[in-house]
Amino acid sequence: MAETVLDVKGLNCPLPVLRANKALRGLAPGERLRILATDRAAVGDFQAYCRETGHDLLAWSEEAGVFSFVIRRRAADADPAPEGG
Repeated sequence: MAETVLDVKGLNCPLPVLRANKALRGLAPGERLRILATDRAAVGDFQAYCRETGHDLLAWSEEAGVFSFVIRRRAADADPAPEGG
């Protein structure tokens, strides 16, 4: 399965999560989004975002100051969208 890549390097909270939310809405259930970010707060932000929305944070890593997150879009029957999202 192909991954969509979202580059939000250089953006600070809350922009990485907002852009990821928009990108995930455009994916089919089960598809994956890889997010590249440089904001250290993104680690906690994406963990909380996935907990609240039901998406799966499959992996995250950091190399040379760039954080990589892989999120799988939740199943369609896990909707509705979270408040404010």
